[in-house]
Amino acid sequence: MSMAVIGLITGMALGFAGYFGGFGAFLLVAALGAIGFLAGRIADGDLEPSDLLRARDNGRRS
Repeated sequence: MSMAVIGLITGMALGFAGYFGGFGAFLLVAALGAIGFLAGRIADGDLEPSDLLRARDNGRRS
């Protein structure tokens, strides 16, 4: 499935949630969609859970 189709489906889901459920439902669907996206990336092996939890080191030393 192409990214354009996934974006279309996501936009339609958010639109329906916003129209029928209000802004709170819109935010809930958006948050759950983001969590599902991250879970899918982890399941595909494109993202490691440690990448999300690791502190970034920008080379600054004190």
